Amino acid sequence: MKIISLIALLSLLFTACSIQSSKKENKKLPNFVVVFIDDMGYGDVGCYGATGYTTPNLDKMAAGGMRFTNFYAAQPVCSASRAGILTGCYPNRIGFSGALRPNSEIGINPDETTIAELLKTKGYATGIFGKWHLGDLPKFLPLQHGFDEFVGLPYSNDMWPLDGLGNPLPEGHRKRTFPELPVITGNEVSERITSLQDQDKLTTLYTEKAVDFINRHADEPFFLYLPHSMGHVPLGVSEKFRGKSEQGKYGDVMMEIDWSVGEIEKALQNNGIDDNTVFIFTADNGPWLNYGNHAGSAGGLREGKTTSWEGGQRVPFIIKWPGKTPAGTICNKLTCAIDLLPSFAEIAGAGLPEQKIDGTSVVELWKGNTEAEPRETILFYYDTNNLNAVRKGNWKLVLPHTWRSYHTTPGQDGHSGARIKMTVEQPELYNMMRDPGEQYNVIESHPEKVAELMEIVEAARAELGDLNVGLEKGSGTREIGKS
Repeated sequence: MKIISLIALLSLLFTACSIQSSKKENKKLPNFVVVFIDDMGYGDVGCYGATGYTTPNLDKMAAGGMRFTNFYAAQPVCSASRAGILTGCYPNRIGFSGALRPNSEIGINPDETTIAELLKTKGYATGIFGKWHLGDLPKFLPLQHGFDEFVGLPYSNDMWPLDGLGNPLPEGHRKRTFPELPVITGNEVSERITSLQDQDKLTTLYTEKAVDFINRHADEPFFLYLPHSMGHVPLGVSEKFRGKSEQGKYGDVMMEIDWSVGEIEKALQNNGIDDNTVFIFTADNGPWLNYGNHAGSAGGLREGKTTSWEGGQRVPFIIKWPGKTPAGTICNKLTCAIDLLPSFAEIAGAGLPEQKIDGTSVVELWKGNTEAEPRETILFYYDTNNLNAVRKGNWKLVLPHTWRSYHTTPGQDGHSGARIKMTVEQPELYNMMRDPGEQYNVIESHPEKVAELMEIVEAARAELGDLNVGLEKGSGTREIGKS
């Protein structure tokens, strides 16, 4: 009897030790924090040249980490960009384009693997606090796609029955039938945003939820995704920052976002886990320039949101990874939002999705390897499935396409200005090292570069399609999720 009891005791001790050992091994895995800003331009952070306000927390983050100068969103618009960053795919590969509206019958396909689902296989806690925009029907919401917790809006904060000044829209307006903005907790609507004053609390709400998530999960690896609704119009800012910037309301909003980054950093430090966290800050696309003083800055790049010019997709990207990323460094190599998933997979030791993705691990760049060249090209898709440009190295070939230009008088104080339709009739070539503003077409001087880039274009068209030349789909495109 004593022998049996002793064996049982030893067995229990062995099991307890194994569990403790497993927990310790698990905790060695780094945390991942991604702060994702809506409609922030390349020139909207202090260390990227912002004027009229300061961003001390982001500047400090860059000083302690690495700032990228050639980082691109997956597409220059909301839903598509978010599909790209979370799945590691060009959005058009998985059926995404544009921005989904309320009660849309489509959304992210359950067959696609998100960063959250990938990290769950390694025991990560996962939370999203902010804007989702990958489908608002129950089957498309975050908890059905790898996230343990969700508090936020299911789509953009202008998708409601009010105008940019908070007034009811006239009868017949396409948004008049939209519901009041729902704040969703988990899978249920917990409250409604019914006025501009309600929108003022969103940045603080998301930040407080994110800090609480960090405090509760500090003893285990976690993935925190914080996609702020701001600075998408209509702008909302709390009393803490209202009227604080020289630039006006947009500057106030940027200052509150900077505050949010500081709160996340403090929570990581207070829990003693800042040195074991990959902390990333970036944006979904460039600025919505026709909103004038309620829009951001493209920092001298051409055009803005919803265009395939540099101002539409080149965005700020800052990473802080203590002990791994060399502090105070700048990386000029090509990278894209679709590279986050494979990079996180490599760091966490997780397998890649079974279905093909387009991202590539850029961990070597994050570690300061200046010889690494993980990404050679960027494809610029927009609209339903239109390939508008391709970049390789310092060369960008712009293909014939039509876009809505911001070269008109912008609106002011929440009103939008008109945009004009413009067309690229023949291919154009730009040297991005000498001409990041895309002002000087040098296509006649470099026929060999055009031929080289056209090979990439034709391969992309075959695999992903290109409606500009009548190819609706390619051999590698997959269906979006449907209700």
